[in-house]
Amino acid sequence: MNSKLKSTCDSETVPAQADPLKYSFQDLSLGIFQGWCDKATHARLIVEGRILADDLKVNALYKGQTEVEDSACAFRYTLDASTLKSYWFKKSVLSGEVVFFNEQTQIVAHTINIDSRKLLNSVKNYNQVPLTDIGQVILESQLWDEAYYLQQVPAHEILHESKVIDYIIKSVYTGRSPCEQFNSQYYAAKNPDVIQSNVNPFYHYLMCGEKEGRRPSAYFNPKLYLDYNPDLSNWDLSLLAHLVLTGLNEGRVHNEFIKIQQADAAIDPYLAWRLNNEPIPYSEVVENLQGFKNNPIISIVVPVYNPPIEFLIRCIESVKSQSYPHWELCLADDKSPNAEVRKILKKYAKLDRRIKVKNRRSNGHISAASNSALELVTGEWVALLDHDDELHEHALYHVVNVLNEQPKTQFIYSDEDKITEDNQRFEPHFKSDWNLDLLYSQNYISHLGVYRADIVKQIGGFREGVEGSQDYDLLLRYSREIDHSHIVHIPKVLYHWRVIDGSTAMAADGKTYTTDAGIKALEDHFKELGQSVSVEQGKHANIYKVNWDITDEPLVSLIIPTYNGQDITKQAIDSILGKTIYQNYEIILVDNNSDDPEALAYFDEIGAHPKVTLLKYPFPFNYSAINNFAVSHAKGSIVGLINNDIEVINPEWLTEMVSHANRDDIGCVGAMLYYSNDTIQHAGVILGIGGVAGHSHKYFERNVNGYFSRLKVVQNLSAVTAACLLVRKEIFESVNGLNETDLKIAFNDVDFCLKVQKAGYRNLWTPYAELYHYESISRGAEDNPEKVARFNKEVDYMINNWDETLKKDLYYNENLTIEKEDFSYV
Repeated sequence: MNSKLKSTCDSETVPAQADPLKYSFQDLSLGIFQGWCDKATHARLIVEGRILADDLKVNALYKGQTEVEDSACAFRYTLDASTLKSYWFKKSVLSGEVVFFNEQTQIVAHTINIDSRKLLNSVKNYNQVPLTDIGQVILESQLWDEAYYLQQVPAHEILHESKVIDYIIKSVYTGRSPCEQFNSQYYAAKNPDVIQSNVNPFYHYLMCGEKEGRRPSAYFNPKLYLDYNPDLSNWDLSLLAHLVLTGLNEGRVHNEFIKIQQADAAIDPYLAWRLNNEPIPYSEVVENLQGFKNNPIISIVVPVYNPPIEFLIRCIESVKSQSYPHWELCLADDKSPNAEVRKILKKYAKLDRRIKVKNRRSNGHISAASNSALELVTGEWVALLDHDDELHEHALYHVVNVLNEQPKTQFIYSDEDKITEDNQRFEPHFKSDWNLDLLYSQNYISHLGVYRADIVKQIGGFREGVEGSQDYDLLLRYSREIDHSHIVHIPKVLYHWRVIDGSTAMAADGKTYTTDAGIKALEDHFKELGQSVSVEQGKHANIYKVNWDITDEPLVSLIIPTYNGQDITKQAIDSILGKTIYQNYEIILVDNNSDDPEALAYFDEIGAHPKVTLLKYPFPFNYSAINNFAVSHAKGSIVGLINNDIEVINPEWLTEMVSHANRDDIGCVGAMLYYSNDTIQHAGVILGIGGVAGHSHKYFERNVNGYFSRLKVVQNLSAVTAACLLVRKEIFESVNGLNETDLKIAFNDVDFCLKVQKAGYRNLWTPYAELYHYESISRGAEDNPEKVARFNKEVDYMINNWDETLKKDLYYNENLTIEKEDFSYV
């Protein structure tokens, strides 16, 4: 027998038989496991309860050795560092187990002890690449900081003899960083493909990540660094190394942020945004506070029921810390089981006369408790605060600033974020301005909401029976009493929503009853408005779909301009005719100078269909003029502008769009359009992106929710694409249709939507009308000098005519980027 192998026959699971099984294994501490067992077909290797290798089968290692001539299973397994777990090295001895099987029957299981230090130092490869080679790349980068790395390692953790190899092995699971300038956690969060492939993040960055434009932290943009510093195009090391070695001292531009940033190894994009956007000079706050002519009392209503004491205290302290001093805190305890709650409330009431407390004699749930708190209100305005959430220190200051600048204000709301149990802020919600149809789809207003106290009391405060969505119900009822033009959105994060187990902030389904309560609130709201609708849960919990009844099924004229393109036009028309449930429509096919015999023959053929009318437009291509011409021939009270390169997906698409276009206050209605690869081509238009406008969530995967579920809900938007747009004919004509003089090809749909919006209608986008859009297949790209010149002229027209509107899209947010279409932060 090989002297290095350890023979044993004392396994607990060896079956009783005349001839005991023979098997052998070698200590795993050397990084290699080899062994054999007669009558076995395969083996399994387990370390600390985790299967490292399964179905280990025979190889040639032991063939010909007398001791294993009859063995069916002999193997050799070499550990790879990528399979090691960092938590293994918090103890000196690991438990292992070797299990041998004969087919599906376990015949031997033997435990082994593994020296974790020997194991760590014995592995040679990481994803089959020599650890020494990876280590050499990191060392030669001139960025490795051993002292910085060791600061992140807990005491008593077992380390590799080479600290750089220790980092390589453990960084994927621990998130530790090799130096201050490279943040492993940030890189992993922004590049999930790297972690999924189990590659060391820093090694990935050095080998290819920087070349691909990936950031090592929120504060270094390698692409921008090279753009601003073209002299570095031949720099031998990484651009990050240049920044560290000389760039910072030379004051070179290395990110988009104008201000000097704090050195913070744990930086993240939202923290970067906060550093650049939230600080406000205290002298400015003091000056404005002294200049306020209107200093109303803001009454903060807080229903209390058994919150964690720590968070209750932080909630109260966040009010006491307000820079605006004229407030009152109205707390109502709903008979909390924890006696400490009332002790805390009593203590604070004694400390500050602005804090008022009411102790309820019985538990009545959140609406009743909120009404008890409301009874304490003496201020002119009411702000709502949950018992474990926090206000930004200048929250009330910004509210009162609005009240001074816009004295006709009737309702105020702000942006918000979430806050963890250890008080880390994340996931900011940068909201739309007042967006009624978005509100009907979800309570996007949420926090912070500030209401006129007299109106809140007039409508009876909080309604019982809608607990879980009582704030939403209050807002809907309140909205019926006010002028919506006097609603003000403050695009600042003034509220921090606590994320704890069981909270709605934790997950959409954290409180499933909230969806039912929201549906009831909406149903009752529309009943009061006398509107005929039905309400159901939307595409996931806590969002809603309002179904608007269609009366008399108006005729819809679907206008499809085309130039040749038989195949795509046929595909579009066939999908409409074959899939559409809503049947009261006509198709107006407009032939613009087609010269393909097959296409012309098809147009004549389809023109004979009872639902299709064929028109000829024998003039140069002018998208606006073609559609205006067709609308003049349309018989329907609703017209649909439809590209010839669309394909219907869901049969309800037209029913859904008509149900909205038929509403008195709605103008243009747009649809969800996908590319052929099921990524998003159009989910509405955002103004300002790229200078004029861009498509919301472009290139996102089909089934994702988007920014705060905006891909899943009906909402108002400034514009939608005319690739699939419905509007009432009377509205189309009242704004003189599409601009066929200045916008012959591009942006005519955006311009049209803005004219409709200016006329007082709300444009709307729905995800419940889904179509494919193969995008301008028949017309080709805008790539010759004449087309480029025309396009630039149309851009200039839009900027000159809609400059202020393009700068601030009501349904977007100034804190979100206009450089991309992904709702990322500025």
